[in-house]
Amino acid sequence: MRLVGTSGEAAPYPFPVVVEVKGITEPAQFAKLPEALSALLASLRALPLTIEQLDYFDELFGPDSAQRIGHRLATYGEVRSLAFLGLTPHLVKLYPAAPGSPR
Repeated sequence: MRLVGTSGEAAPYPFPVVVEVKGITEPAQFAKLPEALSALLASLRALPLTIEQLDYFDELFGPDSAQRIGHRLATYGEVRSLAFLGLTPHLVKLYPAAPGSPR
C-alpha cells in the first residue's frame, strides 16, 4: 500500500503518522503505524473511560488493526473517533505526518 503526498511523491507503508486526543494529549508523531496505535491505546487506557469505550478502542486500534487503519489513512487521509470523559467529547485523530509535524 502506498500513500501519495501533496508533492505527488509516494511514501511507503508503513508511513509516519501523528496521533492525538484533542484537549488531552499533544500531537505525537511516530515512524510506524503499529507504534502509533500502541501509544494511542496506552494513552486512552490511562483515561477514566467506561469499559465499553475501552473495549471499543481496543477493537478499533488494537494490534490487529494496523492494516485496516493504514488503508483508511491512505484512502481518507485520517481516522477519527470520539472519547467521552463524562459528557465531554474529545476527538481522537490519526493522520499521516507531514514534513515538520510534531515529533
